[in-house]
Amino acid sequence: MAEVNTGGGGGKKGKKRSKKVSTKIDMTPMVDLAFLLITFFMLTTTFNKPKIMEVKMPVKKEDNTKTNYKESETMTLVLGEENKVFYFMGLDNPKVESADFSDQGIRKVLLQKNKSIAEFKVIIKAMDTSKYKNMVDILDEIHITGVKYYAIGKISPKDIELTKTVQGS
Repeated sequence: MAEVNTGGGGGKKGKKRSKKVSTKIDMTPMVDLAFLLITFFMLTTTFNKPKIMEVKMPVKKEDNTKTNYKESETMTLVLGEENKVFYFMGLDNPKVESADFSDQGIRKVLLQKNKSIAEFKVIIKAMDTSKYKNMVDILDEIHITGVKYYAIGKISPKDIELTKTVQGS
């Protein structure tokens, strides 16, 4: 609580001095109020929930029929080490090229192919030496470029051999 001390001014004989008044403020109620407000706001606010990219998985069919798609409309992306992406179109004698994750790298390639091919599809395959960050980055690039159809597949020995031809040159 606030308290007022009225001590004598003390002084010389004959002169009257005004009494000095000192104040002391007790801050306990203000601290209590501050903690009550902090507690109230912590309990009533909702924290931002992390936003995740939704991955729609295909429905498993009863029969083992494969979905047909044109190889000329499909690009295979192989995620390599040191933040490199190897890409090629089709499966018969593909021309393998490499890019990085910059806006002039794989994003430019995906934008060009997505504009020129109506039913453009992407297959993503990751090497054992690639990083998890690369998978997240390529999914972001696919989302940014507006590619509608993509799949994540297992890497084959043929894919590894194809990337070695680009790495060696």
